[in-house]
Amino acid sequence: MIASMLLSSADAYPTQRRKMEKGSKLLLSLKRKEKPQLQPQTSNAHSEVINMIRVQMQISSKMDTCIRRNLVQLAQLRTGEQIDLPQLALGLLVGIFKSDFPNEKLYIKWKTRQANLLEEALCFSRGLEKNERATLRKCLATIRESKEWDVVMSSSLRIDVLSSIRHVASKLSSLPGRCGIEEETYYWTAIYHLNIRLYEKLLFGVFDVLDEGQLIEDASSMLFHMKSIWSTLGITENLHNAIYGWVLFQQFVSTGEPSLLGSAIQELQKVTEEGNPKEDLYLSRLVCSRQTIGADIHLSVSKAIFTSASAWCDDKLQDYHLHFGKKPRDFGMLVSLASTVGLPPADCMRTELIKLDTLSDDVGDKIQSYVQNSIKGACARAAHFAYVKSHGERTHALALLANELSVIAKAEINEFVPVFSKWLPECMMISAMLLHRFYGERLTPFLEGVSSLSGDVRKVVPAAYMLEEALTQLYNCHSKSKLHKPYLHKLKNYEIEKAVKPVMLDWLISQHDHILQWTRRAFEIEEWEPVSVHQRHAPSIVEIFRIIEETVSQLFGLHLPVDITHLQALLSIIYHSLDTYLQRIYDQLVDKKLLYPAAPPLTRFTEGVMPAMKRKSLEFAEPDNKMVTKLDELTIPKLCIRLNTLCYIQKQISAIEDGIRKSLTLVRSSLDKRSNIETDEAEEENSLTHSEAVDELFATTYDSLRETNANCITKTRDLIGARVIFWDLRDMFLVQLYNGTVEGARLERLLPHIDTVLDNVCSLSYEDSRDMVVLSICRSALEAYVRVLLDGGPTRAFSDSDIPLMEEDLSILKEFFIADGEGLPRSLVEQEAKQAKEILDLYSLESEMLIQMLMTASELIDMGVSSEQRRLEDAQTLVRVLCHKKDRTASKFLKRQYEFPMSSEYEDPTSNLPALSEIVRSTSTRWSQTSQSSFSSFKKKIQDATSEIRNNSGW
Repeated sequence: MIASMLLSSADAYPTQRRKMEKGSKLLLSLKRKEKPQLQPQTSNAHSEVINMIRVQMQISSKMDTCIRRNLVQLAQLRTGEQIDLPQLALGLLVGIFKSDFPNEKLYIKWKTRQANLLEEALCFSRGLEKNERATLRKCLATIRESKEWDVVMSSSLRIDVLSSIRHVASKLSSLPGRCGIEEETYYWTAIYHLNIRLYEKLLFGVFDVLDEGQLIEDASSMLFHMKSIWSTLGITENLHNAIYGWVLFQQFVSTGEPSLLGSAIQELQKVTEEGNPKEDLYLSRLVCSRQTIGADIHLSVSKAIFTSASAWCDDKLQDYHLHFGKKPRDFGMLVSLASTVGLPPADCMRTELIKLDTLSDDVGDKIQSYVQNSIKGACARAAHFAYVKSHGERTHALALLANELSVIAKAEINEFVPVFSKWLPECMMISAMLLHRFYGERLTPFLEGVSSLSGDVRKVVPAAYMLEEALTQLYNCHSKSKLHKPYLHKLKNYEIEKAVKPVMLDWLISQHDHILQWTRRAFEIEEWEPVSVHQRHAPSIVEIFRIIEETVSQLFGLHLPVDITHLQALLSIIYHSLDTYLQRIYDQLVDKKLLYPAAPPLTRFTEGVMPAMKRKSLEFAEPDNKMVTKLDELTIPKLCIRLNTLCYIQKQISAIEDGIRKSLTLVRSSLDKRSNIETDEAEEENSLTHSEAVDELFATTYDSLRETNANCITKTRDLIGARVIFWDLRDMFLVQLYNGTVEGARLERLLPHIDTVLDNVCSLSYEDSRDMVVLSICRSALEAYVRVLLDGGPTRAFSDSDIPLMEEDLSILKEFFIADGEGLPRSLVEQEAKQAKEILDLYSLESEMLIQMLMTASELIDMGVSSEQRRLEDAQTLVRVLCHKKDRTASKFLKRQYEFPMSSEYEDPTSNLPALSEIVRSTSTRWSQTSQSSFSSFKKKIQDATSEIRNNSGW
C-alpha cells in the first residue's frame, strides 16, 4: 500500500482531504502517546491514510519509518517498470537489518515471511528452468539461515544472493499477462491466491481494533485509497466487491453484529454475473478448490465465496429455531443473504446454487426441508427441556411441553412464516402439522387414561388446549389463493373435550355436595365478628366466595367449551350454597313485630281517684323464651355485621355473574379461533338459541338469589331499628316518655342514648349500608313516638298546652336525624314523620270536631267504605286521640258511646313494671368485647372444619 502511494503520481489517485484522526479509537490514543518521527516526504492525505492503516494493522511507528525509508530509496532507483511483490520484498531485504527490530525473534519472523513470499511468487512458476528454480531455492534457504545470512556473509555476498533472485524475478516480471487487460502483469494470474490473501488481510483493517463489530469512521476513505494497489494485486471492481463482501461476512460470523451482515449483502449484490469479456476471462482463471464427498470441485473466486456463504446459510437454516429463536431480526437478513448468494442444491455434485428469485419446485423443496428439520430439532429440545423441568417443578411434562411448543408456534407465526411464505406459501400448514403430530402422539395416551380431574389433568388440559388454538391459528394464517399446489393434509383437533367433558360434569356434581357441606359448617361456627377494621363483613362469607371462585376458576381454567349442562351444574352450586347461607341468616332473624308491645287498654281521662276504689294493675305479657334466646345472639353489633355481609353478598353476586359471563365469552372466542369450518346459518341459529338459554339460566339463578338477599337485607335492617327502639330503649321510650306529664318526661332525655347507639352502629356499618341502618332507627323512633301518642295507656293524657311541647319534641327528633345536613335527607325524614305530625294536628283540634270526625268515619265503616291500613281519619285513630285528650267533653263522649273505664282505675305501670334488664338476658347496649378479635381464630375453625369434611367425604 505504501509503495503504491509513493510510486504513483498524485494525479493518478486524487485524495479526499479529510481529518483521519477520527478513524479509529485506538488511533486517537496512539497519537497522544507517540513522539514525532522523521517521515519521508509524502502528501498529507497519503500520510494520513498510511498512518491510519498502520494503526489498524498494529504496526509500530519505528517499523513504519524503516519501511518507508527503504521504499523511498526503492522509488528513487525505479526505472519506470510497474511495482510488483517480488521487487518490494527484495528491496526491503536490502535495506532492513537485524538492528532495526527490538529483538531477534521479530526480525527472524519478518525475514522468514519475506523469504516465504518470494518462494510463493517465484519458485512455482512454469516459466522457470530447472536450474533457475534450484538457484532460487538455494538463495532462499541462505536467507532463512540466520547465522549464515546475518553473521557469516558479508554485505557484498548478501547483495549477490539478492541479485540472483532479482534476476529470476525480472525475467518473470517481463512476461506478459494472459488476459489482455490494461495494466495486467504476469503476477495477476501466477500468484492470484497470494494477491487475494494480501488484499483480504488489508481489508480487515477497516474494522475498529477496539470494537471489531464496527467499521472505522473513515472506512470509505481507506477503501478509496486501496484502489492504488489494485493494479499491483490484480484486483478489479467485481473482484473487490466479492472479496470485501466475504470479509464483511466473516466479520459478522465472528462478532454477530447484524449491521455487518447488511453491509456484506450490499457488497455481494454488486457482484455481477456478466461483465467485460477480458475481465470475465481473467476472473475465470482465478480458481478455488472446494472439497465435496469423494471429489474436488473447482470454482471461480466469486462462486467460491457465494458457495461458502451459501453453505453457512444452509447450515443455519437447517435449525433456524435454534440459531434465530432469540434473534429474529438476524433471520430476515440471513434469508436476504441466501436470496443473494443462492442455496446449495440437494445434489452435492452440482455447482449451480439454487436462486430464490422464482417459485420453483427446487426452492419449495429446499424451504420445506428447512421447516421440517428445524421443527424436528426444536421439538426434540422442547421435549428434553420439559422432561428435565418436570422433575424439578413437579409439573407434568406434557403441560410444560405444550407451553414450549406454543412458543415455537408463535415464533413461526410472527417471525419465520412471513419470510418463508414468499417461496413456500404452505409452510405454515407444514409447521402446524408437524407440531400437532409431535404433541398428539404424546397426548393421546394421556387422554385415554383420564378418569378424574386430577392435578395433572388440570395442568395438561389447559396447556394442550392453548397449544391447539395456537396451531390452528398457525395452520389458518395462509391465503388459499397463493398456494401454488394444494395441501392435502388437514389439521384434526385433539379429542380433549370428548375425554374431559364427562369428567368435568362428575367433578361439578361432587363439588356441589362438598361446597354445601362446607357452607353449613362455616355458618355454624360463624361468630359474626368482622374480618378486620376495614373488612366489616363475616369471615364465613369470604371463605364461601373463595371456594365458589376457585370452583369457577378451575372449571374455566381448563379452557374447554362449557355446554349448558356444565353451566347449569356450576350455577346450581352457586345458587344452593348462597341460598343455604341466606336462608340460615333469614331463619335466625326475629320478626320486628314480635318486639312491639301489646297495646294497653283504652281508657278515658279523669281528674282524680275515688278513695274507696281499688285500682287495677296493667299486665304486661312476658316475651317468648325462644324469641329472647334468639335476641341474645342478635345484638346490634352482630346485626350490623350481618347487614354488612348481606351487602357484600349483593356485590359479589354481580361480580361472579360478570366473571362467568366473561369466561364464557372468552371460551367461545377461543372455540371460534380453533374452528376450521365456516359457520353456516343453522349453526348461527343454534348458537343464538344456546345464548338465549344461557341468559335464561343466569336470570333464573341470580334473580332468585338477589330477591332472597334483598329480603334478608330488609328484614335485618328493620330488625336493627326495632331492636334499638322497641327493645333496648323500651323503658326510656315506650314507658317513660310523657308518662304522667309531658313537661316532666320530655324527649330530649332520650336523645343521648340514641346518639350513642348511632355512633356505634355507624362505626360498624359500611358506608353504603350506613344510611339504611340510620333510616331504620329513625323510622322505628317515629313509629314508637306515634305509639306513645295513640297507645300511651292510662298514664298519658295530653292537654292543649302540651301540644306545642310535643310538636317541639317531634321537631327535635327530626333535626336529630337530619344532623345539620350530614345525616338523612330532610325530605326523607319529613316523609317518615308525616304521620306523627298529622296526629299532633288532630290533638290541636277541639274535642267536638274530633267527635264529629269520628261519627263520620263510623258511618263510612257501616257503609262498607274502609281501608286495610289505618288512616288518620278512621275511627280507631280518632278514638285513641280522644282517649288521650285531657278534656272533659271527650271523656263524657267515650263513657256514653263506648263505656271506656276511667284512667284513674289503673296503677302507674312504672311502679311495678319489670325492668327490661330482667326480661332480656343480654342487650345490644352491652357492646361485644370480642369485636376486635382477629380473623385467625375463625380461620382456625375453618381449617378444622375443612379437615373434618375432607376426612369424611374424601374431598
